[in-house]
Amino acid sequence: MPLEDEFSDILKKARVGRGLSVGDVARATGLPGGDISALERGDRPRDRAEVRALAKALGLRAAPLEQIAVDKWEPVAQQPPSWVDIVHGSINGYGVQGYLVHDNGEAVIVDTAYNAAAMVEALGKRGLRLVAVCLTHGHADHADGLDHLLRHREVPVYLGPEDRDLLSWRPRADVLAVPQDGHPITVGRRTVLCMPTPGHTPGGVCYRVEDPRHPICFVGDTLFAGSIGRSNPSKLYPTHLESVRGRVLALAPEYRLFPGHGPATTVEEELQHNPFYAGS
Repeated sequence: MPLEDEFSDILKKARVGRGLSVGDVARATGLPGGDISALERGDRPRDRAEVRALAKALGLRAAPLEQIAVDKWEPVAQQPPSWVDIVHGSINGYGVQGYLVHDNGEAVIVDTAYNAAAMVEALGKRGLRLVAVCLTHGHADHADGLDHLLRHREVPVYLGPEDRDLLSWRPRADVLAVPQDGHPITVGRRTVLCMPTPGHTPGGVCYRVEDPRHPICFVGDTLFAGSIGRSNPSKLYPTHLESVRGRVLALAPEYRLFPGHGPATTVEEELQHNPFYAGS
């Protein structure tokens, strides 16, 4: 699976997040503004020096940005453990992933994948009893279809309170649950832990499972392999970076990270290859 974000996406996300115009970046790098605009539209950089200049102006790590722009880095393929199923969906042709965490006859859904029917079908095929729906944020491609899921079985829906207004359909107030930091959600013999990570949206949340052999974290659009989601609104960019750097990438290196779009990755790979990460 190719990276969710190309070099062009990374440039624009960093520039907009930092509140810079194309002219600002042109003055900082000495590159023509037209060239920068072309790079944001998908043109390839001329050389590594150009990439390094842009990285410096945008507060990104130069070596990882070069790896993505020039060397075409992609993460080592990661498969989910046997107790996680990936459900694929599409919104106007744009692919999205949701996840089914199951154990001992119970299941938790992490994001709807804009494909609630497939989620319900997967539950039925495995004979699983749904115990909770965990939403990483309130955007339609991750949250639409809640009504379908709750008709199948009414369960608590975990969503950051700041994202409730993003829902196209909102469950009753008593069904919505606040994903407090560290709150445990039991599924069979496993435990899903809530980890608020605002930035992509004000109420963004990741969900992790501390399995001794296969620790995983569902990161939604907080992080993509080699990138991050767009900060909505852009003033959340500093908060978003802190969520990525101080929370997701502060997990143990062996954690596998499963995003809402694009390939899975690991904390170890992102520490080495994500341009948005800045070590201490």
